[in-house]
Amino acid sequence: RTIAARMLESRNQTVPVTLFAIADATNLVDLRGQFKAAAGVVPAYTDVLLKLVAVALQRHPMLAARWTDAGLRPAARIDIGLAVDTDAGLLVPVVRDVPSLGLQQLTQQTRHLATRARQGILTTAEMSGGCFTVTSLGAFGVEFFTPVINHPECAILGVGAIKRVPVMDGDRVIGRDQL
Repeated sequence: RTIAARMLESRNQTVPVTLFAIADATNLVDLRGQFKAAAGVVPAYTDVLLKLVAVALQRHPMLAARWTDAGLRPAARIDIGLAVDTDAGLLVPVVRDVPSLGLQQLTQQTRHLATRARQGILTTAEMSGGCFTVTSLGAFGVEFFTPVINHPECAILGVGAIKRVPVMDGDRVIGRDQL
């Protein structure tokens, strides 16, 4: 009920503007491959994207803003929600102070929060206070979609599947991973 109420509130109080762009993800795929080859925790693509989003939000603080009764207010800290599909529906635990976390720490945090979400034991505090949300349907093969803003946040990033596609490089065709 709470999830449905928040989605309805978002639809009633925000005007969604959906922009689609294709990005070259070859370096992202290569980076993750390097983590796989080394011993240790392998970050998910979403973990790397959370880190990159944190950098972008620091450069563009109005995207990290929240709606208040007084209007749009930039966040004091970059706390990013991560949409997690669970048996109970979509839950959005919040990773705190993402810029201060190393990629390994971030990966451990997202795994911990996703596990707690799927177990149904997240606290309200663990799902509150985000300034931006990242959601991905790439694992389901979805390339493009229109995510619902997690109100009172003012923006969300929806990430689709990474696909290997032929692209032109000068006069030759090469394979590139695109997102």
